[in-house]
Amino acid sequence: MVPLPYYLALSAVLFVIGVAGVVIRRNIIVILMSIELMLNAVNLTFIAFARFLGSMDGQVIVFFVMTVAAAEAVVGLAIIISVFRHRQTLDPQDMQFLRW
Repeated sequence: MVPLPYYLALSAVLFVIGVAGVVIRRNIIVILMSIELMLNAVNLTFIAFARFLGSMDGQVIVFFVMTVAAAEAVVGLAIIISVFRHRQTLDPQDMQFLRW
């Protein structure tokens, strides 16, 4: 059995890669994939703690996070398709019209 700190270290590395993808990249598709990577890193942490503590609470939260991630992907891709049809670009800098 793999010890808990290994899972937490892997989760932290995945989360940092996701944050770097959101901050550094300029492609909106890559930004969405980086957000999904961060959510999966959190899921890994929940699963690791659930297994370590012998509780089902973490697994229930993971199902909730996966549901929110699926909804986020659907809404995000719909917005991206709509913006691309109107602007012919996916550069986040050109999407200033979505800000207040």
